[in-house]
Amino acid sequence: MTSSEAPTAFALQAVLFARGVIARLAVWSTLRIAVQENWGGPDAKQKPTWIASTIVDSFEEESEQPDEQYIEEMLLQIMADEFEAVLEDDSAASVAKDIVRMWLETRERKDGTVQKFEALADKIKGKKIEVKENVESGDDDWEDEENGEDLIDDDDEEAPQLIEHQIPPSSQKNELVVDEDGFTLVQGKGKGRR
Repeated sequence: MTSSEAPTAFALQAVLFARGVIARLAVWSTLRIAVQENWGGPDAKQKPTWIASTIVDSFEEESEQPDEQYIEEMLLQIMADEFEAVLEDDSAASVAKDIVRMWLETRERKDGTVQKFEALADKIKGKKIEVKENVESGDDDWEDEENGEDLIDDDDEEAPQLIEHQIPPSSQKNELVVDEDGFTLVQGKGKGRR
């Protein structure tokens, strides 16, 4: 094998970075749910790979290195366009931060973060996230089947129970008027009534 046939260091770094991006997207719960529930239509399962290639291309083609905000906005736009999901949970910011960190590490020939996300991706591969609808609030809740952790905090409080007000017998009058919904109408005092 000649030196011209040997892969360049840049090509190896690009492959390592691409593997890291694919792994990071694979553990992103929001994207996993979007794919699992087919929010992106019949080809939803292929979209994470496409997203990863778009991100990798942005790092290789842009004259300036994309920063966390650029990648976050890209992820938010892709989720809105491809999955019709408007994210408000700051998860895209976390993913963007990890992707930029992997880019910097792979430039320095470090692979710790890439290996960490590849291990996590392998651990959850083939596992589904349980999605259950919260009927009272209309929100969706989801749990990771593997560890049963809630991925959304459910701060809904129970509605207070109504207490029936008892009128003392001495103040009850024979003229109680109850409307069709069962509420007692308040009657004015007898003064001035005709």
